[in-house]
Amino acid sequence: MNVLEINELNVSFATEEGVVHALKDVSFTVPERRVVGVVGESGCGKSTLINAILGLLAKNGRIDGGTILFEAGSDLTRLGPAEMRALRGVRISTVFQDPMGALNPVISVGRQMANVQYRSGRSQAEKMALAAAMLRQVRIPDATAALGRYPHEFSGGMKQRIAIAMALMMEPALLIADEPTTALDATLEVATIELLRELQEKIGCSVLFISHHLGVIAELCDDVVVMYAGEVVERGTTRQVFNDPRHPYTQRLLECDPARQAQRVRRLPTIAGEIPDLRCRPAGCIFAPRCFRRSEEHT
Repeated sequence: MNVLEINELNVSFATEEGVVHALKDVSFTVPERRVVGVVGESGCGKSTLINAILGLLAKNGRIDGGTILFEAGSDLTRLGPAEMRALRGVRISTVFQDPMGALNPVISVGRQMANVQYRSGRSQAEKMALAAAMLRQVRIPDATAALGRYPHEFSGGMKQRIAIAMALMMEPALLIADEPTTALDATLEVATIELLRELQEKIGCSVLFISHHLGVIAELCDDVVVMYAGEVVERGTTRQVFNDPRHPYTQRLLECDPARQAQRVRRLPTIAGEIPDLRCRPAGCIFAPRCFRRSEEHT
């Protein structure tokens, strides 16, 4: 069974310069208990995709077509604001890349974690007990005392672990992780990935993991969706995509990974050219203007 099924999703934004077609015919699934990574360079549509799923598009954004089916039932594109609020934080949770921005600096961690449970029906004591238990699971020292502390009293890595604990506290069916390791150093990044995988397996939720970091995707994810200029250009299991990439963009993207450079070089490889103007999408393959395998008949 698929927890999330996206079919031919199209999203656009009205701007003073014209309509920007941010997502075009995006389709993929997130199966039960699987971690699906979405990878691509900046501007490929990852953030727009998240906001469309969560019903948090900017006022000038709109869904032009397609469906977002959640738990084989609700089409999220047809739900109203109240219905989406009932899902967010309960059945669908999110971890953002900036933990300091995700936590309220003037409210204690314990109070914030209790507030997340406001629809649970638990007593205040039960809410705080669960909050302390979740902090222990994410390896926060002296969890009971930590409930009374404020976000600025924790390191960046600890704040991100607290944000993960808050997101998983209600045992959601789907966790959306929006580049949660970007602000962390390499050591904390590895530890956070291991923790996220451990908690995901324990709770049994599915994860939609958004990142531009190929190493993190390879380490954590079961399946991969590669996006370019608002389109899905390749998808498959992590092993398939990383070991036998088929689309020229995926091949170039993997070649640009610093971890794959066998020798020290002065300049890291890049993909020549620019992302196309999404106000006027070119016909045919969206990657053709930058593709090393294009032929004259396709240009």
